[in-house]
Amino acid sequence: MNASSLPELDGIAERIRAEFVRKNAARDVAVNQSRELIRYCSLSIRACHRDDWDEANRQLALARNLAAELVAGVAPFPDLTFTGYTQDALKEFTEANVTLAIARGEALPTPSQLHVEPAAYLNGLAEAAGELRRRVMDKLRAGHNAECERLLGAMDDIYDTLVIMDFPDAITGGLRRNTDMVRGVLERTRADVTMSFKEAKLHEALDKINQKFT
Repeated sequence: MNASSLPELDGIAERIRAEFVRKNAARDVAVNQSRELIRYCSLSIRACHRDDWDEANRQLALARNLAAELVAGVAPFPDLTFTGYTQDALKEFTEANVTLAIARGEALPTPSQLHVEPAAYLNGLAEAAGELRRRVMDKLRAGHNAECERLLGAMDDIYDTLVIMDFPDAITGGLRRNTDMVRGVLERTRADVTMSFKEAKLHEALDKINQKFT
C-alpha cells in the first residue's frame, strides 16, 4: 500500500473536526438559550402590562443572566453571534428592557449596557413601540390622561430615531420594515389618543352646560 502523498492532511482534518465539534455544541446550547431568553422576555412584558413590577423585574433579571451566558457562549464563534436565533433573542431582550423602562418612566438602557449589537437594539426599540401602543390602549379605558400622552411621546421619539437610520438592511437587520411598522402603529395610536382627547373635552363641555341648568 502506497504511503499518503499528503501525510499532514489527517492532522489538519482532525483539528477542523474538533473545531466543528466545539462549534456545534455551542450552537446547540445557543439555540436553547435563545428560546428560553425569549420566554423570559415575554413573561416580563406581560407582567409589565399588568403593572406587576416585581414579577417584571424578576423575569428580566433571569433574562439578563441568560443573555450574558448566551453572548459569552457564542463569543468564540462570530458567525453564531450574528446568526438569526442569537440576534432575535437579543432583540427581544432589548424590547423587554426598553418597554419596562419607558413604562416606569426610567432612563433607557444603552446597547452597551445590554451587551447587544446596534441592529438588534434598534429593532428591539421598534418592537417596543408596539408594546407601548398596547399600554396606551389599556390606559385609555379610564379615559384620556397624561400617561397616554407621555407614552405617545415616547413612541414619537422612537420613530424619529429609527427613521434617520437610513442604511442597507444588511447593516440594520431589516430595520426599514420595522420602522414602517412603527409608523403605522404610531399613526393609529395618535388617532386613538386624539379621539379620546376630543371625547374628554366634549364631556367637559357637556358637564358645564348641565351645571348651568341644575
